[in-house]
Amino acid sequence: MKTKTQLLAAALLAVSSLVPAWSQNFDAGSNGSLGALNVADADLTVDLPPDGRLHYTEINVAAGRTLSFKRNALNTPVYLLAQGDVVINGAINVSGLQAPGSPPIGGVGGPGGFDGGKPGFGGDFPPSDGYGPGGGGGGTTGSGGESAGGGGYGELARGASSNFKGPSYGSPLLIPLLGGSGGGGDAGTPGAGGGGGGGAILVASNTRIAITGAGRIDSFGGNWRGTSHNGGSGGAVRLLAPKVEGSGDIRVGGGSSGGGAGRIRVDCLDKTALTLNFQPLSLTTVGANMFVSPSVVPRLDLVNAAGRDIPLGTGNTVQVQLPFNSDTNRTVTIRAQDFNADVPIRLTFTPDNGPRFVIDTNIVNTAQNPATLVIPVGLPVNNLITVHAWTR
Repeated sequence: MKTKTQLLAAALLAVSSLVPAWSQNFDAGSNGSLGALNVADADLTVDLPPDGRLHYTEINVAAGRTLSFKRNALNTPVYLLAQGDVVINGAINVSGLQAPGSPPIGGVGGPGGFDGGKPGFGGDFPPSDGYGPGGGGGGTTGSGGESAGGGGYGELARGASSNFKGPSYGSPLLIPLLGGSGGGGDAGTPGAGGGGGGGAILVASNTRIAITGAGRIDSFGGNWRGTSHNGGSGGAVRLLAPKVEGSGDIRVGGGSSGGGAGRIRVDCLDKTALTLNFQPLSLTTVGANMFVSPSVVPRLDLVNAAGRDIPLGTGNTVQVQLPFNSDTNRTVTIRAQDFNADVPIRLTFTPDNGPRFVIDTNIVNTAQNPATLVIPVGLPVNNLITVHAWTR
């Protein structure tokens, strides 16, 4: 029987024989409606459209200039698409932020990344865990208390805290494209918030991506604040073009201190001039998956939470707050489409105050498509709960 490694080698050999045809026909998905993007005279922050997709004819970021993005309502990743060349002599930045000292809140994640946990306020209001699949644990108070943990992504959070460190998650292929997770909030009166997770960005070109020696793409996690090792995790950077070249930097390090590093993926056909400096190299993969997204994209949606219907397309993040004297026995309804499988899923409930709790279950999306599953859950009152749903 052939091993997975042997089958992968055979597939890559077949791909290499098709390089000329694919190079001529590759389509990054840009319709060119935004024209040429030239970041030359000053730094530029672009407002992301609702789907996160930016359609350019060509993209140039001059030396000494930085291109960044404002998150949209659904906090989607950035899809930076070009019909022609993408040339980066300056910087593209989708990093998460350190929690501010005033007001005391969690650090904001980069576009497509998750926020840091909220700080505590005295013994009656404990801090929250960081947000995202790899969110770090919130700090604790009192005798034997522990500091907050960092966020994880491509690797487990790295902080010295013995509290819950954010786990690793996601695919090395960056399909789906996910950002980094936040560090946990710290205890205090008030405490400090966790660092935000690095954002997620896909840069795709019909022709070529060139990142010069001075050029770089950064998706760092937000740094720690207070006395905890609660930095956010690094995010995700994927490059996709027939040719990717240059000796610039791609950096997805975790926030100092505590955040785990993110993930990097390069998909191209011509690698002859690919000498980029990947940081970290250990969490970088290179291949030839020459598509922006699969033709059929499985999707998981929250469609009802505690009796409130949620329209499709709202995203997989919902907030619920039950008033005093409410019935705490509630349900959450999940909808799965186009998986064609028995799908393991995880629901994470992260309150503003106190630790998260998790429900792991499965939804069968084989005979029925889409399929729905109603999950009973007990929710606390008078505490804002952020509900996430992911595949495991």
